[in-house]
Amino acid sequence: MRVPAELNFPPGFRWGVSTSAYQIEGAVAEGGRGPSTWDTFCAEPGKILNGETGAVACDHYHRYAEDVALMRELGVDTYRFSFSWSRIQPDGTGPGNAAGLDFYDRLIDTLLGAGIQPAPTLFHWDTPQPLEDAGGWLTRDITDRFADYASVLAGHFADRVPMWITINEPMVLTLLGYSLGAHAPGKELMFDALPVAHHQLLAHGRAVQALRAGGAVNIGIASNHAPTWPASDSAEDVEAAELYDNLINRLFADPVLLGKYPAGYEAAMPGPVEDDLKVISTPLDWFGINHYAPVTVGAATGQGDTAATDGIPLPPGLPFEPRATEGYERTDFGWPIVPDAFGEVLRSFKDRYGDRLPPIYITENGCAINDVPVDGVVDDQRRIAYLDGYLRSLRSAIDDGVDVRGYFQWSLLDNFEWAAGYSQRFGLVHVDFETLERTPKASYHWYRDVIAKK
Repeated sequence: MRVPAELNFPPGFRWGVSTSAYQIEGAVAEGGRGPSTWDTFCAEPGKILNGETGAVACDHYHRYAEDVALMRELGVDTYRFSFSWSRIQPDGTGPGNAAGLDFYDRLIDTLLGAGIQPAPTLFHWDTPQPLEDAGGWLTRDITDRFADYASVLAGHFADRVPMWITINEPMVLTLLGYSLGAHAPGKELMFDALPVAHHQLLAHGRAVQALRAGGAVNIGIASNHAPTWPASDSAEDVEAAELYDNLINRLFADPVLLGKYPAGYEAAMPGPVEDDLKVISTPLDWFGINHYAPVTVGAATGQGDTAATDGIPLPPGLPFEPRATEGYERTDFGWPIVPDAFGEVLRSFKDRYGDRLPPIYITENGCAINDVPVDGVVDDQRRIAYLDGYLRSLRSAIDDGVDVRGYFQWSLLDNFEWAAGYSQRFGLVHVDFETLERTPKASYHWYRDVIAKK
């Protein structure tokens, strides 16, 4: 299978895959792990498609060695995974749980033995339930707990982990978890969820400081970003798109990279905001961008396209609504496939943040293509076409001077896709969720060939 010359990336470019704990680990009641908000949310009737849960997921907890072997054969340099906070601190506080630390010891040592760099994320939305019961991300106290958690991890793993990620996609937990109620913990607070954004960003800054104090190096965040396109040239649609862009993109990047909120947001945040922003903007070694698709936005009409919000309708009364991004093929999750948008968001970061922007890593990019095995083969040509287009766009942005150091594909395995249950398959490796058998797809072999050109 020929790999295009355009996909020959610069020397030293790092190739990886990404996963998260609740989506693949399973073993939710083993090794002293406590309940998380996602365990609680999944138990509520009607919250997850088909009533599915992450209780078993891919059973990575027991099959991690098999999965590392798949990564070694793939040829990746880096594996981005997440620690389960509830596995490390079952109550969200106190010393590390020995059995939980031991699991990640075994995973990390196996990765290192296979020549793969571990790049763990401290938090990928699975808050320990006792902390949520105490107010969760609406309370300032959780930033203390998160800093303590970061110290536990640094104290145990800093000698073996060469790359760290604090928080994954704080926008999603804010919007889907606390504002719209479609993800755990299922709260519908609308704009009253803004303190969740601030406390996650503050927790991020405090974790950067705690990790460094514990000897950790090479620290970043994984934040999702996408171009916001106005539905038309009308003043109403342009204004609506700008409002949405501020809320979805700039609200989560400006404080980290510029030390300030977009105009109008600082007054909505719990204080002391000025002092907090100094912590939030603690300099990073790199900035992680997760990207999937652009969003088209117009003034509210009641006819919005819910694909932009994972099928979740926005309530009435908002000054904007996502619209269909017309003229493009879509993934099986309904997201438009627009490779040029990838380069657009990367160039926009370079232009907006200039010398305040550290090197970039692409911490997630991929697509839901729900092909299944036929005679033992998963011939997912649509995923190959997607990756080919997006990697060409990435390479073009690098050629234009955007400093991107690595690309981590989402995801290694088909997994539990949050509220969509097991209906959406993002993996390079097919997982039979009845037998848990792994089958590398055609895209796995194509990506291996891309990596081999390094």
